Amino acid sequence: MCDEHTLRDAEEALHREGGTLTRRRFTAAAAGAAAAAMLPRSAGASGVTGSDVLVQTPDGEADCYFVHPESGSHAGVLIWPDILGLRPAFRAMGDRLAGSGYAVLVVNPYYRTARSPVVPDGASFADEATRNTVFPLARSLTPDTNVTDAGAFVEFLDAQSAVDISRKIGTTGYCMGGPMVMRTAAAIPGRIGAGASFHGGGLVTEAENSPHLLVPNMQASFLIAIAENDDERDPEAKGALREAFDSAGLAAEIEVYDGAMHGWCPTDSAVYHEAQAERAWTRLLALFETALA
Repeated sequence: MCDEHTLRDAEEALHREGGTLTRRRFTAAAAGAAAAAMLPRSAGASGVTGSDVLVQTPDGEADCYFVHPESGSHAGVLIWPDILGLRPAFRAMGDRLAGSGYAVLVVNPYYRTARSPVVPDGASFADEATRNTVFPLARSLTPDTNVTDAGAFVEFLDAQSAVDISRKIGTTGYCMGGPMVMRTAAAIPGRIGAGASFHGGGLVTEAENSPHLLVPNMQASFLIAIAENDDERDPEAKGALREAFDSAGLAAEIEVYDGAMHGWCPTDSAVYHEAQAERAWTRLLALFETALA
């Protein structure tokens, strides 16, 4: 999960790689990386169409981004963003996944409090103002709101003509989205066929409702991509996850990505690691091709 430890690790890594960055350069680098044009398209990618949508939930209307191939019906995918929420980098991620043949809903988990984007373009987690904005928003979410929202988002997907309801749904999450993926898979096991967590925080905790304890309720195959510094802080978590999935008889690819810091996947992250992000993307597509067929 993004916190002060994450910030310190990121700053130390950036200093090792290029010397001390000024706050202005730190923010500008993140803003420039957000451009959708920087994301490579998958081989054979189709044209896509995307639109802003409002999804009705028991707690109001969630502003989301829905994107899908221009024709046909396809397996649905639900994307839970990281702590900075729905923004251009995640819209681009949705576009790219749709280009590989999926109908994708990218959600604003903070809709109860604020419409997206909740931070301006180029906002950096390194800025205190950004942290002061997103920390209260993140704390406003609970396991119960995650499950309530998951049900509404899956219902929305299943009602779309671009979604093939004969195929299972996939769900992905980044940072705080990792636990949301696991709760979604456990709450709606009949519809969720694949889940992927990228630098997910809090997948294994001491709490009675720890996400890893929900694995017996799932029917999904999983990809869990762990940041190197997250593993250093909690080296036992991957073993607990492996034991949980093995005990449940569920396929799970659980791996620490060497050299990748917490937050390495979104293109607007200051610690974006292109090679490892592309490798994680390839493994995600491999999971979906098998589990959502």
